[in-house]
Amino acid sequence: MSFYTILPVVISAMAVWMDFREASVDNGWILFSFVTGFLIQITERGLKGGAIFLTGVAVPVILLGILFVFRMLGAGDIKLLCALGGIMGPRTVTECIFYSLLAGAGISLAILISTGGIRQRFLYFYQYMNEFYCTGEMRPYYRKGTGFPENFHFTVPIFLSAMLYAGGVY
Repeated sequence: MSFYTILPVVISAMAVWMDFREASVDNGWILFSFVTGFLIQITERGLKGGAIFLTGVAVPVILLGILFVFRMLGAGDIKLLCALGGIMGPRTVTECIFYSLLAGAGISLAILISTGGIRQRFLYFYQYMNEFYCTGEMRPYYRKGTGFPENFHFTVPIFLSAMLYAGGVY
């Protein structure tokens, strides 16, 4: 295992720790991760590495931006994926996003099954989308004051995806 495959695991593990500790990922850590990714790409590939870095950073914003607009995904999660994209490159971060979403779906399903809230959640999603369609108003997707766990730390699925990357799954 090389340094370049372990680095996304370390970066995402720290992000998970920060997210659980303070409910956000420190921007200093994100900046450090960006700088590290940029230096790695430039050192390894020269000018081409700069292009790989920039496209890797852009992919999460392009693919996940709409989830942020509807407040279904936090800015810290997208910034973390952008930092990982700078290190991994555009193709690999796309796979990282796919596996993160897959792990997130599994965690969500487990939460819904354990709390018995599957029916309520689908009904809420339908009502939310119907309200958006009728009014055009974008409001946060999450609800406060419910008896069910509304949010979970998406840094966890990102970390799990980074572990799959380090393990050679993609």
